[in-house]
Amino acid sequence: MDTLISEAVPEPPKRLKRGGRAGNQRRGGAAIRQMPWEVPVNSDRPIEPLPPEGVEAIHDGTMRILEEVGVEFLNREAVEIFRSEGCLIDRETPDSARVRFGRDFIMEKIALAPGAFTLTPRNEARRITIGGDHIVFGNVSSPPSCSDLDRGRRTGDRAAYQDLIKLTQYFNCLHFAGGYPVEPMDLHPSIRHLDCLYDKLTLTDKVVHAYSLGSERVEDVMEMVRIAGGLTHDEFDAAPRMYTNINSTSPLKHDWPMIDGLMRLARRGQPTIVTPFTLAGAMSPITLAGTVAQSLAESLCAIALIQTINPGCPCAIGTFSSNVDMKTGAPAFGTPDYIRTTQMTGQMARHYGLPLRSSNTCVSNAPDNQATWESAHSLFAAITSGTNVVYHAAGWLEGGLCASYEKFIIDCEQVQQLIAYMKPVKWDAHEIALEAIAEVGQGGHFFGIQHTQDRYETAFYAPFLSDWSNYENWRDRGAVQTVERANRIWKQILAEFEPPPMDAAIREELEDFVARRKQEGGAPTDF
Repeated sequence: MDTLISEAVPEPPKRLKRGGRAGNQRRGGAAIRQMPWEVPVNSDRPIEPLPPEGVEAIHDGTMRILEEVGVEFLNREAVEIFRSEGCLIDRETPDSARVRFGRDFIMEKIALAPGAFTLTPRNEARRITIGGDHIVFGNVSSPPSCSDLDRGRRTGDRAAYQDLIKLTQYFNCLHFAGGYPVEPMDLHPSIRHLDCLYDKLTLTDKVVHAYSLGSERVEDVMEMVRIAGGLTHDEFDAAPRMYTNINSTSPLKHDWPMIDGLMRLARRGQPTIVTPFTLAGAMSPITLAGTVAQSLAESLCAIALIQTINPGCPCAIGTFSSNVDMKTGAPAFGTPDYIRTTQMTGQMARHYGLPLRSSNTCVSNAPDNQATWESAHSLFAAITSGTNVVYHAAGWLEGGLCASYEKFIIDCEQVQQLIAYMKPVKWDAHEIALEAIAEVGQGGHFFGIQHTQDRYETAFYAPFLSDWSNYENWRDRGAVQTVERANRIWKQILAEFEPPPMDAAIREELEDFVARRKQEGGAPTDF
């Protein structure tokens, strides 16, 4: 989806050390009362649809795809790396070749990848863990259009991009700023990444992402993240600071820019999430097991490339497997088949010891009931599959073609509720509450007793969007429906938004870098 300074340079002044939970609450404002910042832990056992023999069968199928069918790489540098490792190369052209892999090679390489890693943005209090029982959520990424109740559906621009980045920063239940929450089509593609990353790095202090859409873009983003963090080149290379997500071109093909970006990040120790986009019945077999096996084959060979270049470099498997509507050929998301493929891929990711990425998806064309249940299904799939990274967690609409302001708010309510759901269950004597039960006895109530008074403010999840009042009170307040309440909330948030602090010298260095790269032409395009 998307080779500058190599010598050492003087280290810029360090950023202001502000942030953390207290800082988040101060910046939270009065629009809503939200959860504090935390990286959630999902301690529930994942749902595992496959018996042990099913795991082994899909693993064997995945390995046979890699051994017998192979994967085409449209990147000659990657092909030559595989050739040097003894992989079988054929069907060669000046730009591509088919590569076939021995299962021993694949398993040896993916065993080098860590099962968990951390990503540290410019505000170290926003550090996140990827892997294990941790789960993090990020904003919608890459739609060309956006919508809200007031202005309707429209082409994305920089102002809308900035709005959605501000919402991403505001919500503590969102842990990273993924791709562009809407494409700013008013910025020329040659310099779009420069303005977008400048906005992202100044309006947020969370982990950010680079699109692998060409060497210059990837190198520019790494340099801007380094500058924003107040880091030397060695400090940037020493630990994960940002990441990319790449998609294969299913079936069984990896294109040049995605693999180029993967290799550039791997050489500097920065993570890549490898996410095949497989739609059963169109881009992969119509069977779920076949779709999962193909998706894994496309993922594992790219992860093997990462580990060949830089053994131990962090990485993750992504799943974006769903089905098509066989009546029309249109993609379908948030379906029962999407849930199952996500759970199956999660089971296989644990088999390989790799973190997992999935998504909050829907195909509804409005932030309506259909959008809500499809997103609820997608988030259920994430929670029950052992997903570690949830892409598109807030704002996705129209199968990813539109970012909705109101859906952004609705999704954050759902995400917050799921984070509350994942809290560990307490079961000590205070929680079992025998003394309170004895105090009330038969036929009384618990409202007034001390046990309740000590806990009532924090005992249960308190929604910021749901309306739990009775019908008469709701009617008397204007009978405002959910999407209208969401509309009011995003306006309040944007009206009171304050960007996170950034050292003036660092901001100036970022501005100078952007200006210089624009003068040099940015990234080459053919228009």
